[in-house]
Amino acid sequence: MSAGASFTDQFEDPRITDQFCRKLPGTPPLVLVGVVHDHPSSIGRVERILEAIHPKTLALELPPAAVPLYRREARRSAPPERVGGEMIAAIRAATVNISPADENERPVAPEIVGIDGPNLSMIRRLCTRVLTERVSLETTRRLLASLRRATGTAISSRIAATVSNATATTLTGVEPLEYSCSPTDPPTTQATHERNHVAGVNLFLDQGNSSATDYRDEAREASMIERLESLRKDGPVVAIVGVDHLETLADALA
Repeated sequence: MSAGASFTDQFEDPRITDQFCRKLPGTPPLVLVGVVHDHPSSIGRVERILEAIHPKTLALELPPAAVPLYRREARRSAPPERVGGEMIAAIRAATVNISPADENERPVAPEIVGIDGPNLSMIRRLCTRVLTERVSLETTRRLLASLRRATGTAISSRIAATVSNATATTLTGVEPLEYSCSPTDPPTTQATHERNHVAGVNLFLDQGNSSATDYRDEAREASMIERLESLRKDGPVVAIVGVDHLETLADALA
């Protein structure tokens, strides 16, 4: 890589740009990869990056309880985008499909961890804000409902992983999101569609005003930042997170 070139330049892939990827300064290295759920461009991006980089830890924006289910799905013969999209693609690229640069030296598969809530850190932060800022009852109600749904999903995923390990059946029941581009389209087509999609979503969100969602996301991000800081002490980390969290995490961790 030439002097002054960014981390993303080495890939020469239109899906891997500074908008979606950050290699943060410092040691050990920490690479943040922003994704759009189930989007072909995001799936291609995490695959390319994890084919080139072999971190000690692969951190996923998933509840820790859901990670065993995604690992299980990654070992199945179905394409990675079948269920779990970019998260399963990341696990497959980092574990199932790793190939050594030297045939005598096989890379060690990374530890795979979930860094998303709900967890005690996130709940503690939410409770503190609700009490200190005297959040309205309606907003508090929405926060509690959101936490119940997230907790229920995490528990269901853990149960599904246990059952599917004992049987040949997956219980996720998750259908991938559909976009007007596909994994067979050229990378440039995928990248253009993804950028337009993100721009459209951001425009929609800018017009909204959901304080409950803001409180929840801020607590989630603070919890993820805390977890990534801890993981980074043990060695190189690649983290796969929603692109809407990328800037906040990059700014805090840099």
